Amino acid sequence: MLVPHGQELEPETHAVCVAGMLIRRLESDPAEICRRTFVRAARCPTTSLPVSVSTTACPIRLSARNGRRTKPLSKRNTKKASWAGLVRACRKLAMAPCCFDAPASKLELPINGGGRAAIVLSGSPLFNGGAASGESEIRRWLLEDDLIEAIVALPTDLFFRTNIATYLWILSNKKPQERKGKVQLINATDLWTSIRNEGNKRRIVSDEQRRQILDIYAAGETGALSRMLDYRTFGYRRIRVLRPLRMTLELDKVGMERLEAEAAREKLSDAHQTFWREALKPLIGQTQPYSWAETFVSNSIKSDEAKQLKVKSNKTLITALINAFGHKDPKAEPVTDSNGELVPDTDLTDYENVPYLEDIDDYFAREVLPHVPDARLDESFTDARDGQLGRVGYEINFNRFFYQYQPPRKLHDIDEDLKQVEAEIAALLAEVASE
Repeated sequence: MLVPHGQELEPETHAVCVAGMLIRRLESDPAEICRRTFVRAARCPTTSLPVSVSTTACPIRLSARNGRRTKPLSKRNTKKASWAGLVRACRKLAMAPCCFDAPASKLELPINGGGRAAIVLSGSPLFNGGAASGESEIRRWLLEDDLIEAIVALPTDLFFRTNIATYLWILSNKKPQERKGKVQLINATDLWTSIRNEGNKRRIVSDEQRRQILDIYAAGETGALSRMLDYRTFGYRRIRVLRPLRMTLELDKVGMERLEAEAAREKLSDAHQTFWREALKPLIGQTQPYSWAETFVSNSIKSDEAKQLKVKSNKTLITALINAFGHKDPKAEPVTDSNGELVPDTDLTDYENVPYLEDIDDYFAREVLPHVPDARLDESFTDARDGQLGRVGYEINFNRFFYQYQPPRKLHDIDEDLKQVEAEIAALLAEVASE
C-alpha cells in the first residue's frame, strides 16, 4: 500500500493536495502533507521512504537568510557529516540543488532494501556554481556518496507556462554492483508527442516513449541515447596559475605628481612631504629596479635631517613609491620578496580547470607552459576538504556527451541553391514586367 507524505509551500497547492487525499480516502493522515518548504526545514525527519518524488516550485526569492545549509538531514544514508554547501541568493529554480536534501535524507536504509527518489529540476543544478561553491559542493556530495543513479534530459514544453529544459534526477542508495561509482545519462529530449497547445504545454511523453526510456534505464548501457560514466568524469580541479611580476621604477615628473597625491591621502605632514620630495629630486630621470624603493627609504631615514624630523620607514610609503613610479616591463627580471620568493603579478593571474582523472603536473606542462614558460602553480590554492592542490568542482554537461557534429553544407551546393533562387526571382520579375 502506498502511504503518501509530502511538503508544499504554496497554500493553494497544499489545499488541493489535502483535499485530494480526503476525497480519495487514502490510507494516510492528511496532516502528513505539510505546508512548509523543505528548503527551510524538512518535516518527518525520522521517516524513511522506499520511493519519493519531488519537483521545484514556481520561482521565489530565497537567500542564505531564509534558506538553509544543505547538510544531509539524516547522517544514516550518507558518509559526509560536514555541510555540503550553501547556495547563493537567487531564484528558486536556479538554486534547486538544495532540493536534493530532503529526498536524499529520506531514502529507506540500504539494510531495509534501500530507496529511490525522483526529482524534476531545471538545468541550473547541473552546472551552476564553480569549484568549491555551494552548488558544486552539493553535486560533489551526491556524486562522491554515489547517490545519483541516472539523470534523464526531458523534452521541452512538457509543463504549463514554461518551455525551459527539465531534467529528471534519479537518486538511489541501493545501486547494483555494476552501477557502483557510475552515473547514467539518458537523452530523451526527442522522445515526445505533440498535443494541442495549452499554456505552453505542447508535448507529452507517450506510454510507448516512457517504456523506451525505462528500457534504456534498465539496460544501463552506453548507446545512442545513453551514457554510463564514471562519476569522476564530471569532476575537475581548479588550479591557480601565477606569473612573476616584472617591473622597474621610472622616476619622472608624472610619477612625482602621483606620489604627492598619494602622500596627501596618507596625510603626511608638510615637513615630511618636503623631505621626501627633496630626497627624490636628484634621482628624477633614473630607472631603478623594483627593490630600490625599500633600499631608498631605509637609507634616507638614516640622515640627520630625517632623524630631526622623526621620519620613519613604513610599508605604506614603500608601496606609494612603487605605485607612483612602477612600470611593468616584460623584459625586466622577476621581482622577489625579502625571502627570495617570486612576487606574482595579480593582473596576470589565471585559472585552469584540470579534469579530475588527469594529473595536474602533466596538464600544466602540456597546456600552460608552452604558452607562458614563466608560469607556476600556486601551491597554496588547495581544496578545503581533501587538502590537495586545486579546488574540486563538479558539473554535468549533457551537450558534451551527446553533441553530434553536423558539418556545414558544401559551398558548391549552396551556390547551386542561390542560382536556382536567382532564376526563380528573375522569372517572377519577367512575369510582372510582361503584365
